[in-house]
Amino acid sequence: MTTPALLPLSGRRIPPLNLGPPSFPHHRATLRLSEKFILLLILSAFITLCFGAFFFLPDSSKHKRFDLGLEDVLIPHVDAGKGAKNPGVFLIHGPDEHRHREEEERLRNKIRADHEKALEEAKEKLRKSREEIHAEIQTEKNKIVQEMKTKENKPLPPVPIPNLVGISGGDPEDIEIRKKRDKIKEMMKHAWDNYRTYGWGHNELRPIARKGHSTNIFGSSQMGATIVDALDTLYIMGLHDEFLDGQRWIEDNLDFSVNSEVSVFEVNIRFIGGLLAAYYLSGEEIFKIKAVQLAEKLLPAFNTPTGIPWAMVNLKSGVGRNWGWASAGSSILAEFGTLHMEFVHLSYLTGDLVYYKKVMHIRKLLQKMDRPNGLYPNYLNPRTGRWGQYHTSVGGLGDSFYEYLLKAWLMSDKTDHEARRMYDDAIEAIEKHLVKKSKGGLVFIGEWKNGHLEKKMGHLACFAGGMFALGADGSRKDKAGHYLELGAEIARTCHESYDRTALKLGPESFKFDGAVEAVAVRQAEKYYILRPEVIETYWYLWRFTHDPRYRQWGWEAALAIEKYCRVSGGFSGVKDVYSATPTHDDVQQSFFLAETLKYLYLLFSGDDLLPLDHWVFNTEAHPLPVLHLANTTLSGNPAVR
Repeated sequence: MTTPALLPLSGRRIPPLNLGPPSFPHHRATLRLSEKFILLLILSAFITLCFGAFFFLPDSSKHKRFDLGLEDVLIPHVDAGKGAKNPGVFLIHGPDEHRHREEEERLRNKIRADHEKALEEAKEKLRKSREEIHAEIQTEKNKIVQEMKTKENKPLPPVPIPNLVGISGGDPEDIEIRKKRDKIKEMMKHAWDNYRTYGWGHNELRPIARKGHSTNIFGSSQMGATIVDALDTLYIMGLHDEFLDGQRWIEDNLDFSVNSEVSVFEVNIRFIGGLLAAYYLSGEEIFKIKAVQLAEKLLPAFNTPTGIPWAMVNLKSGVGRNWGWASAGSSILAEFGTLHMEFVHLSYLTGDLVYYKKVMHIRKLLQKMDRPNGLYPNYLNPRTGRWGQYHTSVGGLGDSFYEYLLKAWLMSDKTDHEARRMYDDAIEAIEKHLVKKSKGGLVFIGEWKNGHLEKKMGHLACFAGGMFALGADGSRKDKAGHYLELGAEIARTCHESYDRTALKLGPESFKFDGAVEAVAVRQAEKYYILRPEVIETYWYLWRFTHDPRYRQWGWEAALAIEKYCRVSGGFSGVKDVYSATPTHDDVQQSFFLAETLKYLYLLFSGDDLLPLDHWVFNTEAHPLPVLHLANTTLSGNPAVR
């Protein structure tokens, strides 16, 4: 990975390109021709058409015109000798030739009257001022826009909502814990309020420059990524006024019919995941409608010879492509493998199996393929169906594929046994080939590259501690305790990567070579961009063990973020976690509000808030309900069979 700043380092997250705010017009350029001149052109074309129709009507003396509204009909000609139909036709003429002439004259008179009426309307228009004409045009535009919006927001067929448990509450009894949770809520409000003030409608915020920010994963349009990503966090924290502000923006401004090329993966986990979670939590239909509208725009990405989707798709044209740097034009495992949760919910909510079939096709294809050492390479060519470079990682490029195998099983009320089997097979291969212990006793997950284990672990791979804990129950050979312990070891290693820095914040990746353990070596790996994965693992381990160390470690991270990442205009990542005087990168990532602050808030909440036997979190921390067969009509829905 030669240029980390330019590459998507993860299925779970594509690091932002720090390219500055996009430069594009906020409105269409004003036409150079005046409205009057345009109107005259249109009217002259209409008049020409009328005169043309008048002069070129067929002459009854040369042709017999037929009119299906009268007695003339078209009848296929049958050759009596062969009894076969001839593609030619012949006319049966009406009995009264005089009626044809009368009808023809009537049409001529009608065209003449329409022509005179058009001229009168043109004269009337030309008497009006430029401002009046402009106002009429604007009124018509608004009318059309409103009609389109009404059509787009047409309600979807009603479906039974799963039994939703624990969408609010979670107040801790311990006063000190409650204070910590309140502090996290205040941090969320600081991040949101500054985005609301300085970056509203933009995808993200530059908190120091105090202006909007975007990256290539969202294309060139202002799609309000932070608004959509943060909605469920606002709702869970009880920030309902802020939630309503976001809802109103989505209703009035979120438009997917834009000429913009976006990351299929990122838009799925952030936008579709965020909209679905907001719908389930609030019950507001607009979120479901917008999620389905966007999903339809992503479907053309699957139009490849294999059905493996492109990484990028243009929302308007439907044209797809892959990242130029990906191995031999390949799609990325973590990207095309991180669609299942959202797409199954889309099929459930719409009754349209197209979404379910797309992701199940991916699964079936992967099952048929050979896997070196049982490992899934990170690259797959969507044209040939062959693996690209043999590189396997539980961090960037591979991570959330494994996460979604486990969560597909959990989300199906543990009935998707195929997904669980694939997860167990993959984890056994990962543990055999990638999980190692350093000389200093730290368990880490390395990366497999062309038969060689690279002793490096990324911040992104730190989510795996939580995944191992989440998947412990139901594991093979009664190994639940083993996987819970493995998750705890990964959490400890990732905590060390934080603790061994000057800022107590973790680097992007860290090595285990010789005397160097859990420390970043290259300058390009020393940054922290408000990532959530370590805190995510703390939360899962807390839920399953209630070991107080996880709350302690989470609070250490929260204090470090507050001290070194908070600025007057929001929160910013830092470029070097080993420097006591860090430089900010001036980007407040949308996932900071969606994930990092949400996981911290849940860490200091009671287990009754979003209990894990009722909710499954997508890779962007958007909670989606378990589809319990007992309390829905899903037993009749093929998407669950």
